[in-house]
Amino acid sequence: MTTHTNLLGGPDPTHLPENEEAYRLLGEESRSPAEVAAKYPTFSLAWAMLADDAFEAGRVVESYAYARTGYHRGLDALRRAGWKGHGPIPWSHRANRGFLRCLAALARAAGAIDEKDETERCWQFLKDSSEEAYGELKR
Repeated sequence: MTTHTNLLGGPDPTHLPENEEAYRLLGEESRSPAEVAAKYPTFSLAWAMLADDAFEAGRVVESYAYARTGYHRGLDALRRAGWKGHGPIPWSHRANRGFLRCLAALARAAGAIDEKDETERCWQFLKDSSEEAYGELKR
């Protein structure tokens, strides 16, 4: 494994650990995001999927709650992975996508319930964490 040094002096990218079993349940076994979140409550992707489904169905407050849960579970996981509160969280790393999607879902739902400060903070946090995720998820 090659370690890359950040020549600009900022923190190295944070890569969350993979949960292959959770991905398998969602994919091969076609389990619902709710089932996967219940079995693996730290798996942010399941929370992001629940938030997206609720938002698309017009259940904005429910979407906000799912997104906030996945966001906080993701922050806990990031800290355990060595993240110090700032620095890159690459979208290209599959395990990071659940957290980044929760962050975007939280921004979107906060906007829908007129939480302007939170909306702006979340979108900025997403952009600061991963320009690629921001471009992909800010619609």
